[in-house]
Amino acid sequence: MAQEYDLVILGGGTGGYVAAIRASQLGLKTALVEKGNLGGTCLHKGCIPSKALLRSAEVFATAKNSDEFGISTGEVSVNFAKVQERKGKIVDQLHKGVQHLMKQGKIDVYDGFGRILGPSIFSPTAGTISVEMNNGDENEMLVPKNVIVATGSRPRTLPGLEVGGNVMTSDEALSMEEIPKSIIIVGGGVIGIEWASMLADFGAEVTVLEFADRIIPTEDKDVSKEMQRLLKKRGVNIVTKAKVLPETLKQDGGVTVSAEVKGETKEFTAEKLLVSVGRQANTEGIGLENTDIQVEKGSIVVNEHYQTKESHIYAIGDVIGGLQLAHVASHEGIHAVEHIADQNPEPMDYDLISKCIYSSPEAASVGITEDQAKEQGYKVKVGKFMFRAIGKALVFGESDGFVKIIADEETNDILGVHMIGPHVTDMISEAGLAKVLDATPWEVAHTIHPHPTLSEAIGEAALAVDGKAIHG
Repeated sequence: MAQEYDLVILGGGTGGYVAAIRASQLGLKTALVEKGNLGGTCLHKGCIPSKALLRSAEVFATAKNSDEFGISTGEVSVNFAKVQERKGKIVDQLHKGVQHLMKQGKIDVYDGFGRILGPSIFSPTAGTISVEMNNGDENEMLVPKNVIVATGSRPRTLPGLEVGGNVMTSDEALSMEEIPKSIIIVGGGVIGIEWASMLADFGAEVTVLEFADRIIPTEDKDVSKEMQRLLKKRGVNIVTKAKVLPETLKQDGGVTVSAEVKGETKEFTAEKLLVSVGRQANTEGIGLENTDIQVEKGSIVVNEHYQTKESHIYAIGDVIGGLQLAHVASHEGIHAVEHIADQNPEPMDYDLISKCIYSSPEAASVGITEDQAKEQGYKVKVGKFMFRAIGKALVFGESDGFVKIIADEETNDILGVHMIGPHVTDMISEAGLAKVLDATPWEVAHTIHPHPTLSEAIGEAALAVDGKAIHG
C-alpha cells in the first residue's frame, strides 16, 4: 500500500537530514530515503572522519616537536589502528545522534534506494518514490506532495586512474590500515591539500601533482602562495602545471606515473596514488529520466528556491553543483523546505558563505578574492596582518600565516576576507558575520578584540586596510 507524505527526501546526508528536521518543525509529514548510513558522505566518508585523522596527525606533529615547548616526551610513534579506532568512535557517536534526531522529529526513515517514478496509478504527476528496500522486502511506494533530491556526490576519477590496487580516492584512503611510506596525490585542491598535510604529519613522503599553476586555485593567490611555501617547508613536494598521463600508470608493488611538467615528461613513483580531482554528482539511477528535470554538466538545474523543472521536486547540495560543502547543503535544504511551507525565505547569497581548509596550516575565506574583485571592476584597498606579530600565535607555537581583508575603496564595504594560519577555520565566522551585516573595515577594527587572542589579527588587518595597523 502506498504511503502518502507532504515531503519525501532522497538522501540522508547533511543536506537531507537537516531538511527533514526543518520540515518536521514546520509540521510537514516527512519521509527520508537513504541507501547507506544516515549522515551521508560528510559523516561517514568526508568531513568528520577526515578531520578526525587530521587531528591525530596534528597531535603527533605537536608531540614530535614538544621540546620547543620545554616538554620532553622521548620517542613518539603512531598507532594507526588506534587512530582509526578513534575516528570510528566519533563517527558512530554522531551517527547515533542523527538517528535520534529522526526519531525525535517523527521522521519516517526508509533504508533503501529511492527512484522517482513518472506519472502513474499512484499520481498524475511525476514524483512518486519507489524504494528498493535494503532488507529485501518488496518495494515501498511513497506518494509525496513534494520531493527534495539530496543524493550528494562521490569522488571523481580520471580515465586510466580508476580505483584498484594501489590507486584510491578519499573514500578508500579513509580506510587505510597503515600509513604509506610514500604517496602521489593527483590534484592540489582542498581535499588533496588536506590529505597532503595529514600524511606529511604522519611521516609519509608526499608528492602533489596539480594541473593548474598553483594549489588551491579557488582561493586568494596570497593564501595559495603561503600554503605552498609552508607545505614545502614541511617536506611536501608540490609540482604545479603538471598534466598527469594516466596511460603511463604502472602498478608493481607500488605506483609509477608520468606527467607533463612545463613541456617535459617526468616520472613519479610512490607506494600509493590518491586521485583527488573533485566530486561528481549522484544523478544516475534515481529516475530523473522519468521527469522533466534538467541536468547540465552532470548536475541538476534548479532556480533560486532549488526547484527543478518539476516545480514540486526540489534539489539541494552536491547534486546541484556549486559550492559542494556540508554547511551549504544544510542551508539549501532549510531554504527549500521553507519555500515548500510558504515561509517566503530570502534567496541565499553565496558570497556570504565561509569556506574552510583543515590542513596545517588551516585556511579559510569568505567573499571574493583580490583578483576577482579587480575583474569585477572594483577599485580595491587591501589590509594584511601577519600572525607573527600576534602574541597568542607565538604562545601557541604557530606564527605563520596572515589575515587579509579586501575592501571597496569607493564604498568601504568589505568584499572578501582570507586567512591562513592557526585556527582560522574557527575565526572565519566573525568575517562571515561582517559580510552579512555589510560591515566596513572601520566597524571590524572598532570591535574590541580581547588580548591575547588570535582574533586580534582580524582587527589589525581591518586597521591595515587604511594603513592604521597598530602592531604591524
